Amino acid sequence: MTPEIVILAMIAAFLGLRLYSVLGRRAEHEEEPIAGRFEGQQGQPGGVRPQPHKRPEIRSEEPAARGPADQRMREVPVTSPMAERGLSAIAGADRRFDAFAFLEGARGAYRLVLEAFWKGDKAELRALCDDSVRESFEAAIDERVAAGETLDNKLVRIEDVKIVSAGIEEGVARITVRFRSDIAAVTRDAEGHVVAGSLDDAIEAVDVWTFSRPVRSSDPDWMLEETDAG
Repeated sequence: MTPEIVILAMIAAFLGLRLYSVLGRRAEHEEEPIAGRFEGQQGQPGGVRPQPHKRPEIRSEEPAARGPADQRMREVPVTSPMAERGLSAIAGADRRFDAFAFLEGARGAYRLVLEAFWKGDKAELRALCDDSVRESFEAAIDERVAAGETLDNKLVRIEDVKIVSAGIEEGVARITVRFRSDIAAVTRDAEGHVVAGSLDDAIEAVDVWTFSRPVRSSDPDWMLEETDAG
């Protein structure tokens, strides 16, 4: 065998080993499991990527049930057996209804409506309230603007939320909720001077709000229909 043939054979063997090592690593890489859209970052089921902030909505749907419907209904904070029966009637008419999801949405809506009213944001109020409530809020905002006053209020905390009454009338579900909260309230004049209230001393507020929604509507959101002081 000539030296040239030996050298060519060695080069061919070297290239063959290199090609095998590259293809082998690629094949191993391609066989690595890829986390699916129902897995977390470590391949664990149920992982959820952080989602951008969304405005709270008053919804009655809860995708994942946390227990038997009757048992869950008994755990909802209500003030009377009549309110509990009303919730059962709504659940019977709308199988998507979930009282826990509704209360969570009502909490968020309570904060949004108050803050929109304090800021004078009529567009936000229009999205959350029915016509009668919206017009009442807008009239109060207009009076405040005419007087040259602004509100510098802050919802410190929501202490308690309970369902006072619930039921269905002519295909419309209505749920009345009592909110007990701490609010720091300040009214300022056109020059920014405090004319009433204090941000240092929060006062307890009790509000009774009624939300409504047609049970056959494809829209799961509830609207604020009535407001009252507790």
